[in-house]
Amino acid sequence: MISLIGLPGSGKSTVGRQLARKLQQPFFDSDHVIEQRLGCSIRAYFERAGEDRFRDLEATVIDELTQQPAGVLSTGGGVVLRSENRQHLRQRTRVVYLNALPDELFGRLRHDKNRPLLQVADPLQRLRELHTQRHPLYRQTAHICVETGRPSGSSLANVILQQLEIEGAKVVANTL
Repeated sequence: MISLIGLPGSGKSTVGRQLARKLQQPFFDSDHVIEQRLGCSIRAYFERAGEDRFRDLEATVIDELTQQPAGVLSTGGGVVLRSENRQHLRQRTRVVYLNALPDELFGRLRHDKNRPLLQVADPLQRLRELHTQRHPLYRQTAHICVETGRPSGSSLANVILQQLEIEGAKVVANTL
């Protein structure tokens, strides 16, 4: 299994879908699974129950999804905040960090009203804070780091496949 981590808007879902298609494996989006279980948006749950309760549920979902035999998993941006998530991801999957700069992300997300942590007076500053806080955790968790820049989701998926092939990851060797 391959897992994608990174800040909100870094392309985890888009690239994950492309990667799963290229590998002919199932695609899992942890945020989508959480919303299905809750029966409401993450933003609504976040506002109602708070971040701690959300992170508890997220940890349960990550534990379950990382036990899948194959697939591509797109995670929420804050998944690395819990040590058990970092451990499950690193030990059970090949983790790819999609590293995007805060200014680049702001351009993608400035009109997005569905991301609870960005509903603040200065979302660019918030993205900078999140990057400062989470970048070391992403690096610690990842097996591979990919700078996102401006390539398409398909191009980034190809870069990831090449990196996995170079390091001899079993997931690629069995499918190419």
